[in-house]
Amino acid sequence: MGQSLVKNYVHIVFTTKHRQPLIHPPVESELHSYLGGICNKLDCQVIQVGGYVDHVHILCMLSKKVALIKLVEEAKSHSSKWIKSKDGAYRHFYWQDGYGAFSVYPSERDTAIAYIVNQHEHHHKKTFQEEYRMLLKQYNVEYDERYVWG
Repeated sequence: MGQSLVKNYVHIVFTTKHRQPLIHPPVESELHSYLGGICNKLDCQVIQVGGYVDHVHILCMLSKKVALIKLVEEAKSHSSKWIKSKDGAYRHFYWQDGYGAFSVYPSERDTAIAYIVNQHEHHHKKTFQEEYRMLLKQYNVEYDERYVWG
């Protein structure tokens, strides 16, 4: 086969260290845009970025040239440095170690977008831990509760 053809939608989730509620307007939308820019720079076309006060969700196309761990490391390290430069109040901002990443069927793309867009409404009813357990169950990911929260 002479050509590499790839279409991998990936839904990435990661939290602030100790799930501290640090992501508020106006920096919230700027952070989401910044994370999208990192994805695009790595040739991982961003589709939607959203989240809540203690975590973010990214839906993007994983480039055939970039390993998932590289994308996550770049997104976390660059956005952490960026947010610290915004205001002294963020000088102790860190992302928690680890992340979740889930493949999304092309037919489920719009559902994933809506899910990410509606994070604020969603978290009036569920905590991040409840949401993350639901995602792990939905994608049949085995995990040990003792270690999943870091």
